[in-house]
Amino acid sequence: MKVILSLTLTFLICSSGYGQFKRKSNNSLPKPRPTQQTKFLEKQWWLGFKAGTNLAQAKPIQSYTVMVPTNYAGELNLKSYDSFLKTGSQAALEATFYYKGLSFSVQPTYRHTRFTYFNQFRWYNAENSAETLELRYDQEQKLDYADFPFFIKYDILRDKLRPYVQVGISYSLLINANKAVSIKGTDYASGGTNQFSNETLIVGAKDLFENYWGLAAGVGLDYNLGNVRIVLEGSYWKGMSNITNTKNRFGNDRLAGIGDAQDDMKLNNIVISAGVLFPMRFLSSNFKTLDR
Repeated sequence: MKVILSLTLTFLICSSGYGQFKRKSNNSLPKPRPTQQTKFLEKQWWLGFKAGTNLAQAKPIQSYTVMVPTNYAGELNLKSYDSFLKTGSQAALEATFYYKGLSFSVQPTYRHTRFTYFNQFRWYNAENSAETLELRYDQEQKLDYADFPFFIKYDILRDKLRPYVQVGISYSLLINANKAVSIKGTDYASGGTNQFSNETLIVGAKDLFENYWGLAAGVGLDYNLGNVRIVLEGSYWKGMSNITNTKNRFGNDRLAGIGDAQDDMKLNNIVISAGVLFPMRFLSSNFKTLDR
């Protein structure tokens, strides 16, 4: 009887220990491996199209002029540039590779950009200051560039609505350039005050500009709509090199004849775009590639 009781107690103790060991083992089981679907969603190729508007700012590095005054300060003839006043346009193709929240994107872009400046000249009779002529030159530059930017993006959130930040570098290839010059004046030398304006002069100015490179940074918002991604973004493109062709600064006779000489300058842009992107990798015909 004692032998049977001892065996029974031993069995119960072993059973209890095994149960505790089993429970502990269940708690320490490794996490389930990611499914093929989860791995698939970690990376994606996107192709799409974007378009929008831009505002330009020309930042002079060094000023130049054809006319050098002898009886007043030359600073009075310096050009005054308007910043982010004229709207341009751009259209871009986008190819983006996404991996775990990071995206690497190339976006070849055709960009039409505009900026303006004006300067003024004053002539007067040293013997009779009332005999004065004042002229104002308003000039608008229209530049067409092929931009080749490379961006790195980071998704702040990874949901249906995805805000992101991006930084990049770009090289801009000059395609065409035009300059429009309008001249207005006031003549005090004819016994009264006579105001006049000349017909706007439009000149091909591609030889006055050249290619340049720059840096960019911006923010954006992606919205997943089915298998399509809607994009809205804004970025600031900072020119890092001179856009003026210094060899041809005085090379345009028509512009030199009206007293214009191209300043050395850098070009900055605020770029706003909207577009649509399409995924290139699918699991199956009825599977949405976006995160669920």
